[in-house]
Amino acid sequence: MYAISLLAAPGRLDPALVTSLQTAFGAGSAQWLAPDEAAEFPVVSTPSNFEEVRVQIAQMGVDLNIVPATNRKKRLLIADMDSTMIGQECIDELADEAGVGARVADITARAMNGELDFEAAIDERVGLLKGLPLAVIKSVLETRITLAPGGETLLKTMKANGAYAALVSGGFVQFTSAIAARLGFDENRANTLLEDGDTLSGKVQRPILGQEAKVEALNDITARLNITTEDAIAVGDGANDLAMIHRAGMGVALHAKPTVAAAAPIKVNHGDLTSLLFLQGYAKTDFV
Repeated sequence: MYAISLLAAPGRLDPALVTSLQTAFGAGSAQWLAPDEAAEFPVVSTPSNFEEVRVQIAQMGVDLNIVPATNRKKRLLIADMDSTMIGQECIDELADEAGVGARVADITARAMNGELDFEAAIDERVGLLKGLPLAVIKSVLETRITLAPGGETLLKTMKANGAYAALVSGGFVQFTSAIAARLGFDENRANTLLEDGDTLSGKVQRPILGQEAKVEALNDITARLNITTEDAIAVGDGANDLAMIHRAGMGVALHAKPTVAAAAPIKVNHGDLTSLLFLQGYAKTDFV
């Protein structure tokens, strides 16, 4: 059995649309997880025209996904940071402070869309930050970085239900450590910006944490917790998140780059991070 999930921004999910799809797919009774925002209904198998309908529904501002009905509430959340748990790309914010913002932002966008080698892109961007005072990192965290909507609720609700949370980023530990503490992640892994006295050296500590390292983190953490990757939900937006997204029992591309959204099994383009709770079968009344 499977559950077909319909998600939209609050107040934007039309009950008539839910009823129409339920009938078209020959599905069971609909269950509303949040009025006019999140609904689902059971099906025996994936409808043959699911992808076609999914594209049509997306144009109406609704995310249509299908997930297995069993083992839905996951015991591990493994999440990307930049443009996933926060609203910015930290390196772009640092670059803006260094006066090379436009150049670095272009490289970041191309790397996250899978157009550039990830390690080479990090080296090039970090090299442009050489000589930037370390104090700028604290300033960026305080004045430029905002938490993505729904993230605090996602963490609190999953942890209240016994889940473990790991922040695994291709960004930098100077940021993940602060964001992890602020949101309540149990651990964080990221790259380290090397320092030269009171300034950045323009280099990154090796080895660089990229796509394969995120999969290794997923494997390591599930083994340590004595669970399997099927018990994990992974979320990210960039090309370096795809392998982790495919490996986890529930992998979600959240407001992702085009190539990532096209390749990911579950796509959320219209909701916030609480969509990950709806996908696991939590109702809004269950949110912490």
